Amino acid sequence: MYELRGVTKQYRRGKETVDALRGIDLTVADGGRLVIQGPTGGGKSTLLQMLGGLDRPTAGSVVLDGVDLATLTEARLTRVRSDKIGIIFQSFNLIPTLTAQENVETALVPLGLKVAERRERAAEALKSVGLGERLSHLPSEMSGGQQQRTAIARALVKNPKVLLADEPTGNLDESTRDEIMDVLEGLWREHGLMFIMVTHDSALARQAPRVATLRKGLISVAEKAVA
Repeated sequence: MYELRGVTKQYRRGKETVDALRGIDLTVADGGRLVIQGPTGGGKSTLLQMLGGLDRPTAGSVVLDGVDLATLTEARLTRVRSDKIGIIFQSFNLIPTLTAQENVETALVPLGLKVAERRERAAEALKSVGLGERLSHLPSEMSGGQQQRTAIARALVKNPKVLLADEPTGNLDESTRDEIMDVLEGLWREHGLMFIMVTHDSALARQAPRVATLRKGLISVAEKAVA
């Protein structure tokens, strides 16, 4: 479970202080699904970075399973990210010189697994997202949807508890967007993941049972019926 209390994030912009997040309180239960929406600059990506342990709040606590990510040493925070959190980005963030299988394997390197186990788990993760025939393909040899599926496999190969997605369909056409969301929702249900997604796409938000709206660093959360 995530429990955020009073999470504030301030940045310096020249002589000005920018309040990206202002006293955010938020709880997400194990296995829960949350969509985060809001205008550009409202704090969505900043909040996702806090949840993923990629940045630290100026004030407040970000507690995952009883551990405050905001107070951990960098070494312990890296371990929590490696063990519990998978992250998917809009730009895929694949290494262009590595194959699909090698890209997925990179998520397992911090866990200290043997090479053979890494390869086997990477291959199984790619098969689970429909890319069993693309293990040896480079990113340049795959479509945008296939690249995003590879990024999903990389996020899930370590069997995380939490899956965070920052505009995962933002660079995809409508048809491919629907395919990727079907994959993500299927994996969420199958693995009981906590799934938190930032999106500008109102059609995707309407499908979510719970939607958080961020405006000017302030949050409101609404429970919704799944369409």
